[in-house]
Amino acid sequence: MRLERIIFHIDVNNAFLSWTAVDMLRHGSSVDIRTIPSVIGGDEEARKGIVVAKSPVAKKRGVKTADPLYLARKKCPGLKVFPANRALYKRESDLLYRYFCTLTPVVERFSIDECFLDFSGTSLLYQDYMQLAEDIRSYVNQHFGITINIGIARNKLCAKMASDFEKPNKIHTLFPEEIEKKMWPLPVDDLFMVGKKSASVLHQLGIHTIGQLAKCDRYFLSKYFKSFASTMIDYANGRDSSLVQEHIPKEKSISTTETLAEDVSDLSQLKEVLLYQADRLGRSLRKQKKYAGNIAIILKNNQFISYSHQRMLPSPTNVTGDIYKISCELLEGTWRRDPIRLIGIRLGSLQDEAVKQVSLFEQEQDIHAEELQEVIDQINEKYGNLKVMPASMKKISKE
Repeated sequence: MRLERIIFHIDVNNAFLSWTAVDMLRHGSSVDIRTIPSVIGGDEEARKGIVVAKSPVAKKRGVKTADPLYLARKKCPGLKVFPANRALYKRESDLLYRYFCTLTPVVERFSIDECFLDFSGTSLLYQDYMQLAEDIRSYVNQHFGITINIGIARNKLCAKMASDFEKPNKIHTLFPEEIEKKMWPLPVDDLFMVGKKSASVLHQLGIHTIGQLAKCDRYFLSKYFKSFASTMIDYANGRDSSLVQEHIPKEKSISTTETLAEDVSDLSQLKEVLLYQADRLGRSLRKQKKYAGNIAIILKNNQFISYSHQRMLPSPTNVTGDIYKISCELLEGTWRRDPIRLIGIRLGSLQDEAVKQVSLFEQEQDIHAEELQEVIDQINEKYGNLKVMPASMKKISKE
């Protein structure tokens, strides 16, 4: 008998402003900044003066996220601006995450204010998942002073889409039989992973709704989006097989990220950064005599929204070429075509051996690949990073 998956996606409503408001109230403030025209803003003196989060009142007066603060003040006279407090946000996020872990051990932090919870196989513990969602919403409001949206579905994609329906403080479902009614009428811009540039191209092609995208021909769409076309069509049909990934202990993973000097919207430039990161991580693994069982790509856009995607490997690896190739594939399938501020790679499920069943021919190929990698490492360590690289990596970096 097939186990039916039950996935919750929980999203804190207006997280940064809400957490700031609650902290101020705890410290004696007589005003809840969520009820007045207010924003969380960057450092104007450092020329990072943009709106990071806005109150409902400021939103009604036309203030938008990423607006320069001077423009926000023009739109909304009397606007109150409060500084971001990253330490506070992390602390509140950690407390919320720990609470979620008391409900199910399978919790994935998707971002600082979002988590996926896998309740599959818990029907004996929780007989009514809608009631469970109500209980969670009530508890969070009472004990954390904030509101949340909860999406319930059979997979992560649909749970994420459901939680983005009407806000705030709502619970929504998006089960397979509800996709055509609830999701297909929405504009393609609302589909998870479809960024502004991709949406613009889709509109030019006459594809305006998620339903139209769901019925689109893969071959036709691949002319414009390559491998990302299949991802978009699958998502438009509510198909997603990715697992809710529990937190990976630091000692079982290594990662590297880089904050870019300027926003990057060019795929080849992003791949170039990945090339150096893959080389750095690959050499680190080989020095430790470790192999990675999964590879993740980490992205943060110019609105400080982070997202990532990972892939379990059929065979663990520590070969730079493998790490780079899979990272590029993840980038092409995950990137929303938005301007990227930070990019990185994480290697997880580290192990001491790469165990796999292969033919004698494949085994011989692996031995030659490892020997070649050792020689390349020696040359690069002597003369500098990436002086020598396999031809396959050069080809990928130019695609």
